[in-house]
Amino acid sequence: MIAGYDKRGPGLYVIDNDGMRVAGNCFSIGSGSPYAFGVLDTEYRWDLTDKEAYELARRAIYHATMRDPYSGGNVSVYHIKETGWVKIETQDVSDLFYKDRGIPVTA
Repeated sequence: MIAGYDKRGPGLYVIDNDGMRVAGNCFSIGSGSPYAFGVLDTEYRWDLTDKEAYELARRAIYHATMRDPYSGGNVSVYHIKETGWVKIETQDVSDLFYKDRGIPVTA
């Protein structure tokens, strides 16, 4: 997946194994992508606020990691802007697991 910003505005592309480039607004790739798409297809909309988009990204990756044995680890959220990228945060998936169940996470 390639994300960036140029004179035409923001761009998001996925490149397959044969080198074919496809432009779009919302992608998920990898073995857990069917689970992530389940969340994205249900909740993605054009008018998401930044905070809503960050939360949607976290939830999509979290659900992929909970259902796919080959996914896991951390969720890193970045925001691509005209001025460059900004790292929003990195969270351990296990913390998201507890948060999803309403269990306090202690450091």
